[in-house]
Amino acid sequence: MVRLPIRQCVELIMRSGDIDNRYAPKDRMLEGARAHRALQKINRERYADYRSEVFLAQTYHYNGIDYALEGRADGVFSHDGQYVIEEIKTTVLPLESVEEGNAVHWAQAKCYACILAVQNELQEVSIQMTYYHLETYDTKQFVRMFTADDLDCFVSELIEKYAAWASFSEQWKELRDRSIKALYFPFPFYRKGQRELAVHVYKTIVGGEKLFVQAPTGTGKTISVLFPAIKAMAEEKTSKIFYLTAKTITRQVAEEAFGKMRHGGLKMKTLTLTAKEKICFCEKPNCHPEYCRYAKGHYDRVNEAILDAVQTGDDLSRSAIEAFARKYTVCPFEFSLDLSLLADCVICDYNYVFDPKAFLRRFFAEGTSDYVFLIDEAHNLVDRSREMFSVELRKTAFYQIKKAYKGRDKTLDKILNSINRYLIDLRHQCGQQGYYVTADKQKEFIALVNKYTAVCERMLKENRDLSEDSDFLQVYFDGLHFGTIADFYDERYVTYAEAQQNEVVVKLFCLDPSYLLGEALQRGRSAVMFSATLSPLQYFRGILGGDEKDKLLALNSPFDEQNLCVITAEHISTKYKERENSREQIAHLINTFVGCKKGNYIIYFPSYKYMHDVFADFTAAYPAINAAEQAPAMTEEERESFLTQFVENPVHTYVAFCVLGGLFSEGIDMVGNRLIGTAIVSVGLPQFNVQQNIIRDYFDHKNGMGFEYAYMYPGMNKVLQAAGRVIRCESDIGAVLLIDERYSRRSYRNLFPKHWFPLRNVKDIRNMEKVLTSFWELK
Repeated sequence: MVRLPIRQCVELIMRSGDIDNRYAPKDRMLEGARAHRALQKINRERYADYRSEVFLAQTYHYNGIDYALEGRADGVFSHDGQYVIEEIKTTVLPLESVEEGNAVHWAQAKCYACILAVQNELQEVSIQMTYYHLETYDTKQFVRMFTADDLDCFVSELIEKYAAWASFSEQWKELRDRSIKALYFPFPFYRKGQRELAVHVYKTIVGGEKLFVQAPTGTGKTISVLFPAIKAMAEEKTSKIFYLTAKTITRQVAEEAFGKMRHGGLKMKTLTLTAKEKICFCEKPNCHPEYCRYAKGHYDRVNEAILDAVQTGDDLSRSAIEAFARKYTVCPFEFSLDLSLLADCVICDYNYVFDPKAFLRRFFAEGTSDYVFLIDEAHNLVDRSREMFSVELRKTAFYQIKKAYKGRDKTLDKILNSINRYLIDLRHQCGQQGYYVTADKQKEFIALVNKYTAVCERMLKENRDLSEDSDFLQVYFDGLHFGTIADFYDERYVTYAEAQQNEVVVKLFCLDPSYLLGEALQRGRSAVMFSATLSPLQYFRGILGGDEKDKLLALNSPFDEQNLCVITAEHISTKYKERENSREQIAHLINTFVGCKKGNYIIYFPSYKYMHDVFADFTAAYPAINAAEQAPAMTEEERESFLTQFVENPVHTYVAFCVLGGLFSEGIDMVGNRLIGTAIVSVGLPQFNVQQNIIRDYFDHKNGMGFEYAYMYPGMNKVLQAAGRVIRCESDIGAVLLIDERYSRRSYRNLFPKHWFPLRNVKDIRNMEKVLTSFWELK
């Protein structure tokens, strides 16, 4: 049985022509949904038997395969003794210019009408195509009647065209599932904790639940979550796996895990999604046919490209997608999105499931599904989700449009003047302190922004040349996104305004992303969130959209705990006011730390300034030691060059000064003796500022743990990540030095992983030299 969503089928088979995103709105979904509900309410009052969002499904048989054609009709009712299917479409085009010839719109409605005719033994069904204007709220309707025979013939032809896809999918599914059932774990034995993790993941997926896992570095988390998820797929517990990451390097780890399993016989199609800006073949991603030859005629060629790609190989990585896109002259990004429909596992950024701007509506627009979400490095999702669910607008951006387009459109001039007056008034409210915070939803400003985007959309429809103005488009898209986020605004948000000179920034700031993350997680059947640093687990479960019924799992380190020496220097304060006095003392401490064993070391600091100041003291006092410091805004080449200094078996000691929470404190994997020690200066607290304080105040009111949620937990997560750079495999040996008097406090020590104990607290340089000499002599 092939499940065949009507919209997906129709759009796949009947599309043609160019990609042209010059003036198409990026996200009118919420606005369109409201319009649907408004029209459906009116029609329920007009027609006694009017039903909205009617689920219709019918099984069709073709060439030995059953197709379950299904979808939701916007409306079903009877009029003058005739059954009517209503299809509602929204537009901002003048209604007089709307024609009835959109083949995709009619095709979708004809599928619903055919099912209705079969189920009710009707001879004919009418279709009412209703276009709703989003600005004027006027409607325009087209009504056509179809016989049951005509509808049946149309659907039969549609399924016949889809058969090539379905036949491949069914044959592939059978081959894939056979290979999964025969698949063995791709390593000769499980590491400590791996089998336990795999079992918990499998049970979580089968039970349709959520699991939050802290598994230390070296556990082998990627294969331990993928293997049971793949096994569950063969048992029809899920039809697709999404492996979600925050960084390119972790995507590569997932690709390598699939490579190992393919060597063991696995047949599985995996696709890695790459952001449009990175995979686009053009200098800039302008998706319209006059600019991009890959956009021109894309839909005429893309279906052939898809079939070729999925029939040729199973590893649909970036390089493979680019090769097929060039071969068929299609847009690589849109091509990859279409390929994702046929992939068994999609490896992608968090955005594609969670971000209101970017989530994959082709999978998630219908609501819940049987998909499984495997969320790697889940600690990153806290800040990322706050960013996804927040939005800001700037006065200067509107002012630039006001200057550039003055006199071009009276309505635009009027709305920009209103926005400017509102923001000037807001600047006055910021006063001497420079900012203003309110929990109240700023309905007046939101309404102004929505009017602005409506005017821009009309102008773009009337004049395509405007789509060449990147500044005009950017403010338009920012305004659309602002309207989308405004629809989420509730008690978990504040409006934060900041004024500096001529600039005013208005931000809808999501303080607590848990509710929206929880809503997003409901798009799938099950979710597993895992990281080496998910401590405390209860905090991450709550903030990442879980609740008390969701399971927690904390694993011990799989490595010999004697190979790691954790030292605390609790006699030094690194609080902001005392940093100037601590510089020289820390420089001497670092010298002793790195002087006990020749090798490569990283010293982490909470800020660039603190790092630079101690680096200057250190190099002045110990010029013979090879040392370097991280530079701000390093290019990809500079990062690679920086990391190449960490060589195996170095002739001389090398000390790198880096920023905690920066490029080199997470995601780098220097196994062996490329890195034998890290020192972490401070407890990593985020910089005290207005926004972090707003978060603190919110959680103080909610659960009395404002400081922990806003400062302590995020800070210590950075410390745990940095310390985790040292021990990466069974043979690694290394030391970690924690410098701050707060490490003596129970509240901080409770966040330390078990394998850090017993701690060695050193009270002076001589004491530390003795501890480290003893440790290294035993190794």
